[in-house]
Amino acid sequence: MHAGVKALAADLQRIFGTRLQSVVAYRGDDDGDGVHTLALVEGMTFSDLAACARRTADWRKAGAAAPLILTRDEFLRTLDVFPLEYGGIIASHQVVVGEDVLAGLRVSDTDLRRGIELQAKSHLIHLREGYIESGGNPKAVGQLVAASASALSSLLANLRRLDPAAAERAGITGDLFKEIAGAATTTIADPSPLLARYLSAVERLWQEVDRWRA
Repeated sequence: MHAGVKALAADLQRIFGTRLQSVVAYRGDDDGDGVHTLALVEGMTFSDLAACARRTADWRKAGAAAPLILTRDEFLRTLDVFPLEYGGIIASHQVVVGEDVLAGLRVSDTDLRRGIELQAKSHLIHLREGYIESGGNPKAVGQLVAASASALSSLLANLRRLDPAAAERAGITGDLFKEIAGAATTTIADPSPLLARYLSAVERLWQEVDRWRA
């Protein structure tokens, strides 16, 4: 277990006492800010939050991101509101302290499909708007494409939970992903044709996810 996470959990035990039900570590979309954790508690006050705020700098220094702190009821009642985020936590969590409150929980396929459709459509809109804002400048277009790779990776990971073959059917192959991720550093004179193929694939992907509803 990551030393920074152990220290964070110990601090939360001191702050919340018997109200701390569980602390779990999980894999986030971006671990650049440190290891992600979720703490489930039985009620919290502003004083609790202030005590956590005083420890945040030390947690980050130790390699742990500021924890997501929720009551157990909040988590259970919002599984349908944050299906991708909470589903990812459930799928990848590791208990640090307390009980495994997440054991046996799952996000419904209906909620997961809706979350993926929102993510896919948002990605498509972001790429379209980003291209317009770039003014067609090749360097800016390359940076837009490359910067989107992390979000695309997250979208594809969520897709695999419902339909492992959806991305391939839409045309988002491993080779295309490599082109996307390397767009900012390759010697392509004009990455706009790559973006055009990328946009077409994401649009087909969104259409496919939308059809799942029917």
